Amino acid sequence: MGGPMARHLAHKGHDVTVWNRTGEKADAWVIKTGAGKAAATPAAAIADAEFIFMCLGDDPDVETVFADFAPALKAGQVVADHTTASAGLARRLAEGAASKGAGFIDAPVSGGQAGAENGQLTVMCGGDQATFAQIEPVMRAYSKQITLIGDVGAGQLAKSVNQICIAGIVQGVAEGLHFARKNGLDEARVIEAISAGAAQSWQMQNRWKTMVDGKFDFGFAVDWMRKDLRIALDAARTTGASLPLTSLIDQFYADVQAEGHGRWDTSSLISRLNK
Repeated sequence: MGGPMARHLAHKGHDVTVWNRTGEKADAWVIKTGAGKAAATPAAAIADAEFIFMCLGDDPDVETVFADFAPALKAGQVVADHTTASAGLARRLAEGAASKGAGFIDAPVSGGQAGAENGQLTVMCGGDQATFAQIEPVMRAYSKQITLIGDVGAGQLAKSVNQICIAGIVQGVAEGLHFARKNGLDEARVIEAISAGAAQSWQMQNRWKTMVDGKFDFGFAVDWMRKDLRIALDAARTTGASLPLTSLIDQFYADVQAEGHGRWDTSSLISRLNK
């Protein structure tokens, strides 16, 4: 997702330097985009930057990359982490940035690959108002909605809320379609009837047909959803929040993984019902 986000920044007139753990990807980005340049190291990438954006996989990835460029951080720079990671990590990174006089915003995104490609991401931010005000106009290059939720870590916790809600909705749509099939109903007519009412959702409107067809290559992967739900469940244990449905659906996704389909999209929950 970082590639198209950087492309939008470059095409909106920003001077962009990119770095990737796979150097060939950064070089290919420069060729494809026709703008910006690639750096050999994270420290070299941030050398002259006002704003530093990370978009990685999980907490350990973020910690490693941040540690690589942290010695080169300078006062006045702002770091934004678009990774879906833990609130605890966000707070530690903010402390590390502050020790160098730099700002930090945790800024996980929703919208998937399509949202990144089309510049239509939703960004949930945690940080102070002054730092947010600096970086928010820049993030608009690839976002349709940017909201400051609260202090550092609040963006990551809001992303957990997002994933908790999506998991429940996908399971509901899966069970509804499974029920329709078992009772001999025409799924298309059922969706036509209910999608204009209280049952409608983005997942229903955009995934029902591929779910019925057993095609699961159209979105966010099960492996990544399980990572995100792990973060949410860890936070819930820390704060005493009760997430019984989320815990159950996490195990349903584990079933999909056990079948060797961790790269299927999250709508594949229906596959275990139809077996």
